[in-house]
Amino acid sequence: MSRKWIAALAASTVLLAGQALSADKKVVAVSIPAADHGWTAGIVYHAQAAAKEVNAAFPNVEVVVKTSPSATAQVSALEDLSAGRKLDALVILPYTSEELTTPVKAVKDAGTFITVVDRGLNDQSIQDLYLAGDNIAVGRNTAKFMIDKLGGKGNLVILRGIPTVIDDERIQGFQDAIKGTDLKVLDIQYANWNSDDAFKLMQDYLAKYPQIDAVWANDDDMLLGVLEAVKESGRKDIKLALGGNGMKDIVKKVIDGDTMTPVETPYPPAMIKTAIYMTVANIVGQAPVRGTVKLDAPLITQENAKEYYFPDSPF
Repeated sequence: MSRKWIAALAASTVLLAGQALSADKKVVAVSIPAADHGWTAGIVYHAQAAAKEVNAAFPNVEVVVKTSPSATAQVSALEDLSAGRKLDALVILPYTSEELTTPVKAVKDAGTFITVVDRGLNDQSIQDLYLAGDNIAVGRNTAKFMIDKLGGKGNLVILRGIPTVIDDERIQGFQDAIKGTDLKVLDIQYANWNSDDAFKLMQDYLAKYPQIDAVWANDDDMLLGVLEAVKESGRKDIKLALGGNGMKDIVKKVIDGDTMTPVETPYPPAMIKTAIYMTVANIVGQAPVRGTVKLDAPLITQENAKEYYFPDSPF
């Protein structure tokens, strides 16, 4: 099921439900990380756009968006959002899985419908609806390309994001795919989905390892830092540096035929908008929604990259 089809269906259901709203205002809280890197900037952009659209269309629905710069701040934000009022639904992209699981359970226990986006909770039973990209496929498809391009052998270094379910899944998909090959992972460390942190970590890798054939940064913000570090080093041994998430700057490299970054995998921040539409449809549209929605992660190549390139988007 495509993301566009899901969004269109959810939006249509919400629109058809407009006449059926009760006099009581339905409150949908949206709790997301602050725009601390490109992908989360896209999340904030699309969440605010969805809130504006829903609030304008339905006077009896209030979508409230609150951003948080840390996991601790997001826990406090949940308390603020639920203080003095009942939340009909919560759409949350957790800053981290572990620290937000218990606070979100407390919100659910008060009778709130819970939609979790991207970074799943440690206790999946809390989630009424879970929407994310296929993170295992992100790692697996990237690894398969590396295996093919490197002939199944070579030295790799990996940059992880932050401790979350989706980071674990991406790493799992990648590591499972390279089993049985002669691709050797020299090092794997966290760089917090941050370009500056990735730049510093890649400098450490370059100083520590004299031969690196490929780099996987499992997020495009980190890939930008990696590419800058490699450029400054003048090293010529690195054949591939790949990321993931579909950042427009990286997709443009694919379009242009960049030899070090010839492919990409999508993970659109617009998924938050789809999640908000589906949640609103659930509470006002007599359209029960439960379960898991996974968005595909096909390999973006020079042949299809223009389909994924949106130069005016924030990410």
